[in-house]
Parts: sequence; C-alpha cells; structure tokens
Amino acid sequence: MQQRLVDRHPEVPADQLIAQMVPPPTFDEVSFDSYIPDPNEPSQAEAVRKARDFAGRVASIHATANRKSLFGKKKHVQGAGLYLDGGFGVGKTHLLASIFHASPAPKSFGTFGELTNLVGALGFTNAVERLASNSVLCIDEFELDDPGDTTLVSRLLTELTARGVSVAATSNTLPSQLGEGRFAAQDFLREIKKLGSLFEAVRVDGPDYRHRDLPPAPEPTAPELLAEKAAATPGATLDDFDALLRHLSTLHPSRFGALISEVSAVFIAGVHEVTDQAVALRVVVLADRLYDAGIPVTVSGAKLDAIFSQEMLDGGYRKKYLRAISRLLALSRYEVPAS
Repeated sequence: MQQRLVDRHPEVPADQLIAQMVPPPTFDEVSFDSYIPDPNEPSQAEAVRKARDFAGRVASIHATANRKSLFGKKKHVQGAGLYLDGGFGVGKTHLLASIFHASPAPKSFGTFGELTNLVGALGFTNAVERLASNSVLCIDEFELDDPGDTTLVSRLLTELTARGVSVAATSNTLPSQLGEGRFAAQDFLREIKKLGSLFEAVRVDGPDYRHRDLPPAPEPTAPELLAEKAAATPGATLDDFDALLRHLSTLHPSRFGALISEVSAVFIAGVHEVTDQAVALRVVVLADRLYDAGIPVTVSGAKLDAIFSQEMLDGGYRKKYLRAISRLLALSRYEVPAS
C-alpha cells in the first residue's frame, strides 16, 4: 500500500528537539582544514582564522563557566559572538558547522527558522533552560524579515550569552535575489541591539552569485505517471497537495523533520499556486526539511517555481519564498531511488 505523509502524526519529545539541532548531513564531516580559501579572496583565509580562533574562545569560556568557585557556584562569564557576513556560496555554513564540530558538547546548530520553531514548541523559559548549558549556539541564515521573530531571538540570545553561551551566526543571502542589497552586518548588529557589542562581524567575500536567475523548473509529471513512479519507489510517499497542506496545518513546524523521517522520495499530486501566507510559510519549512534530508521531490500539476504567488514574492518574506523555490527545484533534480 502506498505510503502518505498525511497518515503520519509524529510526536517529538523536547529532548529530541534539542538533540536534532545539528548541522545538515552535508556538513557532517567538514572542518576548518577542509575549507579551501580562494587565493583571490584574502577575506576567506582570514575568516577561517577568525572562526578557528572563535571556536577556541568558545571552549575556554565554556570551561570557565563550568568551573565552580570556592562556594560551589558556577562562575559568571559572558558568551562571545561571531557573525559571518557575506554572499551566497562562499562557505559561511561550512565555517559555521566547523565551529560547531570544534566546540565542546553540549552545543546546538540550526537555522533561524528552526530556532524560532524550537522556542515555539518548548516555550521561551524552557528553551532558555535547555540551551543554557551549551558551549555554543550556531544560527545559520539569520533572518530579519519578521520583527517579532527577530525580537524573540534577540531576547533569547541576551539570556543565553549572559549565562556563558557563545553564539555564531551567518546571513541568509540567496543566489536568486537578483540584485537586491545583501544582508549586511550593520543590519544584524542594529537589530540585536543589546548584543551588538558582543559580536565580531567577519566578511567572507567571494564570487557573487546573487545575480543568477533560478534554473528553469522541470515540467511537472503526468498524474498517472506520478502514481506509477511513487508505487515503484521503495520508501516513497504520494500525497495530494491540498490534503498535505491541510495536514501540515495540524502539526507544529518543529515536527516537520520527523514527518519525513526515513522517507526515500516525496511525490505530490496537484500542485498549484499558494496564495495564503500562513500556508506558504509552512511550505517553506517543509522545503527546508526536505532539502536538509536530501529527499527527491516529484510533482504533478503546476511547476515548482509557480508555487508562490507574485504578490508573495514581492512581499516581506521574499527571501524565504525564493529560498524554498531554489531548494525545491534542486530536489526535483535529484535522482529518485531505483526500485
């Protein structure tokens, strides 16, 4: 019988939510040594040095924070901060994952969206308590397009750094921004206000891919062929697009990773343009989790680059939607496992 995502109702315990905050599989084995700086871009070698030094500071701060005084109390020490500022494809995530791997446990790594979802699932106070023992919190693709989320994360980081947790972050510049101004260090430092003095901003320059258009979307698969391919692919799921969207609305975004756990490929029938913003943002989270897991996506109906309305692409969440399209297009080109 064909598996469907809509039949899955994952429950994710709080401890598992924290435990799954690690770099995507693509970055499991990266290190500072495996980052190869472009000799034509001196800032890259300097960024490696700064990131390596920061990891050393993380270890030192964590050791001091856990060293008890003569009266049995932990010493108060402030966490450090590093912000990697640069364009797409220059290795910021590689360096961020390298910081994670080089830092002592416990430690956490996630995108800005994953972090806000974690706080939403656990509650602010519980999230602070569970992350407060970390040596470092690594935040990939820090976003400023939602003032509420930015304020929430700024408050979270204020609490954590006061407890000795260091924080490293990257920007979320995309290759498909088509000439938009890049996410600049001054924007980050301004928005986190109280924390600005803690962060050292490090530029990572390189070839600017931001002016490249997204690759053309592949033609959707015929509905009958879609069902045949899904049935012939072990571990695959086949869902109706509208039914899947309704199902996603019943799950907290922190469960989307568990929703697709051990799925080999995702097939979706009847894809069409999404015009409701709440629905569209859930699609963004699902696209991120599918991309992190490297799960191929095949659809019938509309092309994947037409999944968000033009009004949405012109709005405040433009970066999120363009990222989701880019990732879905990449997944649509993955080879579906053979039967």
